[in-house]
Amino acid sequence: MITSPHNEKLKLIRKLRSRRERERSGLFVAEGEDLVEAAEAAGVAPELVLVGGEDVEPELLDAVSTLGSGTRVVGVYRRRWGEAGGDLSVYLHGVADPGNVGAIIRSAHALADGPVALGPRCADPYSPKAVRASMGSLFARPPLQGALADMRGTKVALDPRGDLVIDRLGAAPPLVVCLGAERDGIPPELEAAVDERARIPMRPGGPESLNVAAAAAVALYELRNRMAGHA
Repeated sequence: MITSPHNEKLKLIRKLRSRRERERSGLFVAEGEDLVEAAEAAGVAPELVLVGGEDVEPELLDAVSTLGSGTRVVGVYRRRWGEAGGDLSVYLHGVADPGNVGAIIRSAHALADGPVALGPRCADPYSPKAVRASMGSLFARPPLQGALADMRGTKVALDPRGDLVIDRLGAAPPLVVCLGAERDGIPPELEAAVDERARIPMRPGGPESLNVAAAAAVALYELRNRMAGHA
């Protein structure tokens, strides 16, 4: 059992809090039994697993945890990247909040058959906050890194000012839902690559737009239903 905070395995877990170290090593950390079980269910083998009270003193594991309440299990895994494909997928540009990135990966896993592609200035999907927000979906459906121009299908930008309502979109699959930063949306340099702009209608008196993760979930749900002939 590990009894020293200077143990090399604990040092590695601490180092992996850094994006630079995650990119350098190709590794990341998943904390908690649910995430470790999700990795196992997806057939993803860990590089390392530490269980408090079995492999390491519990207080030492809590000390390297990014969770305020500590954790009983920490797994270290190799970062994996998916491939483009599917009739419904997502492209993100400049979505800098890791919680939003993780939540969108989870929604895409639940509602679409394609992955989430990450463009420039997006948060690291393998940061601790993004990994937790994905609830294990990044193990089953790894994100990919790529350019919007490389995505196959009709590119649909979510835009509160769009003329089309999302559930009335007439384009045939494959479809790529494109989302940018909440304040800026899809940047001007990508406008030429976007085929359609669609909005999610808000009720009168409500806010002008949704959080980007919520907007992604609504759009994917509507488009999945439309593609299935249920809308």
